[in-house]
Amino acid sequence: MTKKNAYEALFIIDMSEGEAAVKSLVEKFTALISEHAEITGVNEWGKRRLAYPINDKNEGYYVLVNFSSPTDFPSELERIFGITEGIMRYMVTRTEA
Repeated sequence: MTKKNAYEALFIIDMSEGEAAVKSLVEKFTALISEHAEITGVNEWGKRRLAYPINDKNEGYYVLVNFSSPTDFPSELERIFGITEGIMRYMVTRTEA
């Protein structure tokens, strides 16, 4: 049996493409995570003001996903976040279960 750790992924979506694009990215990443991990919670914080402008934008759509997965999945998830257009910032951290 593969050892699983608890993680949380926080990502900020660029809202300039519209609400439908934001919704599709949230669905894309929750589906991706659920394929490779067990989701324990999805918390959409919604539209928030950024602490500092990113790409000349002052607001983003925040989503926090808690999940448990094998140790190799978070690095793959970060790679996919990094190459996905519309993701402004992301962070995957290990948490205590």
